[in-house]
Amino acid sequence: MRHIYLILILLMTGCATAPPKTPDNLCEIFYEHRDWYDDASDAKDKWGVPIHIPMAMMYQESSFRSDAQPPMEYFLGFIPIGRASSAYGYSQAKTPTWSDYIRESGNSGADRDDFDDAIDFMGWFINKTHKINGVSKWDAYNQYLNYHEGWGGYKKKSYNKKPWLKKVALKVKKRSEMYGVQLKKCQEDLDSSWLWRLFFG
Repeated sequence: MRHIYLILILLMTGCATAPPKTPDNLCEIFYEHRDWYDDASDAKDKWGVPIHIPMAMMYQESSFRSDAQPPMEYFLGFIPIGRASSAYGYSQAKTPTWSDYIRESGNSGADRDDFDDAIDFMGWFINKTHKINGVSKWDAYNQYLNYHEGWGGYKKKSYNKKPWLKKVALKVKKRSEMYGVQLKKCQEDLDSSWLWRLFFG
């Protein structure tokens, strides 16, 4: 019986999508995970969000790991008492916000450890940030501050009390700029590959 459980675990592990081998190059990320480009393009078309913005934010949140979550916290150093938050998956979406997304988007079968759902969630969030707080969908710095602090926290400028967070948001901004430059060099090829797969794949 133990052999059966072991085989099942190995099969489940094999099905998991591994993080990209070259996370600092958006073209290489999409060449390695071709369906990710399709999913990111769908989110762009649906929410009007530039592809390189949520991808830079996702890297910061999870390093593209499907099962990413905050570390376990311990009482007295050894008794597990739970995690710091309910954040989970590629987008590190918290359970209440994910529930809001499902309700508002109608994506009832969405899972936080599925890339297509995670990138769609981020598109939804970035679009809503633009509506609620007037932040441009191209503004990675302030979009990330909203993503981390929530719309209410951003309005209260809670980030001003967190210099470390501003540094992280600046890293996201710089990565988004790098990703944007890279994407311009390969997007035509990715688009033609997508059309080829659509009709002949």
